[in-house]
Amino acid sequence: MEANPRSTGRLPAAFLTPGSSSFIDFLADHSPEMLPGGRKLPDGVVEAPHGTTIVAATFPGGVVLAGDRRATMGNMIAQRDIEKVFPADEYSAVGIAGTAGLAVEMVKLFQLELEHFEKVEGVTLSLEGKANRLSTMIRGNLGMAMQGLAVVPLFAGWDEGKEKGRIFSYDVTGGRSEEHGFAATGSGSIFARGSMKKLYRADLTEQQATTLVVQALYDAADDDSATGGPDMARRIFPIITVITDEGYRRLTEDESSALARSVTERRLEEPDGPRAALL
Repeated sequence: MEANPRSTGRLPAAFLTPGSSSFIDFLADHSPEMLPGGRKLPDGVVEAPHGTTIVAATFPGGVVLAGDRRATMGNMIAQRDIEKVFPADEYSAVGIAGTAGLAVEMVKLFQLELEHFEKVEGVTLSLEGKANRLSTMIRGNLGMAMQGLAVVPLFAGWDEGKEKGRIFSYDVTGGRSEEHGFAATGSGSIFARGSMKKLYRADLTEQQATTLVVQALYDAADDDSATGGPDMARRIFPIITVITDEGYRRLTEDESSALARSVTERRLEEPDGPRAALL
């Protein structure tokens, strides 16, 4: 009679010899209820805190990904200092917009998926491959998205093969698009994108690119109540990350606060922000 793995304290053989380099596929085979899209929800739309605006911009040496800090629930501010930008691995990052709890869980699963692939295969996924894996995860959440629990991230990273920073945006069905130059997602994205459209240049320095995304988040907060601008009183500032050939780096609190303060002080003189040239 074969011993029960639970009674002996041993893991089942399938757990010790994964047949796939995808942790998500492994989880779907053995514990599908642990996947974000595998849980049964009550009928109707579920109200939950939502993260709002994420922006990204490339520059010749890499890419910048940033997000505001506000989460809303209906017309209420649910949280003022939520974190929406996370490292996916050493050379990529993901910013979350949509249902905050599910989005954070999806990011953690995505991080584990990339780590699992590297350990099983002995190599890292290409940036294109990482973007495709994230697309599959979002598609698996479609059922929840139809009930109002959508997750729409922005993915950015350094492409070692092409030696440049790249940005990928998604829709709720998992549809993936590569964005060139700059991108935004979330409730304030239309205002942030308009801001970057007028200020972006292909030859920006890293410092100019980080300033650009802060300007865009400021413009988004100026017109979208769900997006939070720099909060000087509480010392809450945007999360700003930079990814280059040296890897992922998050700006320190001092760096992000200094950048946000300089933008805010300039806005006291020009409330609508810097002007783009007419010609």
